[in-house]
Amino acid sequence: MEKFINWLEKNLMPIANKIAKQRHLMAIRDTFMTILPPLFFGAIVAVINAGADFDATNAFFAAWKSFATNNSMILGWLNLITMSLMSLYVCIGIAYYLCKRYGIDAYMPVLTSVAGFIMLASYPQELSYGNALVQITYWDGKGILVALFVSIMTVEVYKYMSERKIGYIKMPDSVPPALSTSFGSLVPVLTVILIDAILFVICYKTAGTSLAGVVINILSPAFKAADSLPVAMFVAILLNVGWFFGIHDAVWSGFLDPIEYGTLSLNAAAKAAGAALPHVFTVSFWCYFGIIGGLGNCLALGILCLLSKRKDIKMVGRLGIVPAFFGISEPITFGLPIMLNPILFIPCALISVVNVTVSYLLMSANIIGRTYAMLSYSMPSFFGAWLSTGDFKAAILIVILVLVDMVIYYPFFKAHEKSTEELADEF
Repeated sequence: MEKFINWLEKNLMPIANKIAKQRHLMAIRDTFMTILPPLFFGAIVAVINAGADFDATNAFFAAWKSFATNNSMILGWLNLITMSLMSLYVCIGIAYYLCKRYGIDAYMPVLTSVAGFIMLASYPQELSYGNALVQITYWDGKGILVALFVSIMTVEVYKYMSERKIGYIKMPDSVPPALSTSFGSLVPVLTVILIDAILFVICYKTAGTSLAGVVINILSPAFKAADSLPVAMFVAILLNVGWFFGIHDAVWSGFLDPIEYGTLSLNAAAKAAGAALPHVFTVSFWCYFGIIGGLGNCLALGILCLLSKRKDIKMVGRLGIVPAFFGISEPITFGLPIMLNPILFIPCALISVVNVTVSYLLMSANIIGRTYAMLSYSMPSFFGAWLSTGDFKAAILIVILVLVDMVIYYPFFKAHEKSTEELADEF
């Protein structure tokens, strides 16, 4: 085991570090971390709006159902401008953070990215004087890939042309700085918008839709494949094994966030429309069902620590149980420790697979409701599972999974406890 760990540290860690520091992936990661507030607001609205589907069995739920039904237009609009505009926010965020990584002023690239995204993720259905009917179906999670392309392409082209002063228009020193900057960036901005316009014309003339519509039509099979039990299990193994070796899950967020947030957005849109929720594997599914207590599923392990007869392990449990309840695993991961502990390697990798498999199968069979809201990364799984699905059975499932996790952890935990005692006796 020691040779295996040393091999991974030598060969895997450098690759993981390079991935973590890649500027485009860092911009994507930072974007998804910082757009959470509007998504949280939209999630709360979605939870409130779900009351319209209740069977009013008591006064509280009857009042909730009445409020949601009478205010469905307002709630729908609030959900639209938060959850359903996710791709627009992603486009803005990636352009902004990528500009920060390059050390260039973000205003003009962000503005140009927004224009490009609107052009390529929507298309006109009716245009007349004083009236414009535009299709924005792809501004939710379906347009994330276009948002990634537009924002990165815009910043890269703008940076390349600006650094080489291609088409740079120098203004007299007497001209205000803002106007001088505007003229200086005129040619790069026009170049980017021209690229966007050419792509729009090609898609609209050949397919009658936007670039986002073309991308979705081409990649629909891939998106369906991504929302599958094998993929969910692979993610569970990858992230937890990586965490065991000290690789933070943020390393993979540049790859996973567009998928997990995209499926969540589609579920939220379906919920708002009163349709069946199409996806199981979403960001809230992973956070609330896949990693109960954070990576390593540390809530179950924290409870076992509290029951330990060893004072040092019990202290780790006391210090780590509350953070683990809120999805923060670091106190137990580093305090016990889990990281690079050969005894705890198997349960660390296995438990998330069990949780994901059980939850995925129950949701696929419609025994447990599917997720359509993301409340918070630090929302306790018991409440997060309940509120994100609108199904109290999901909260019961979390309790059962924690008990199952404790059973799986128990023999390995006792072995760790024994090895700790033997190590203490040596000293």
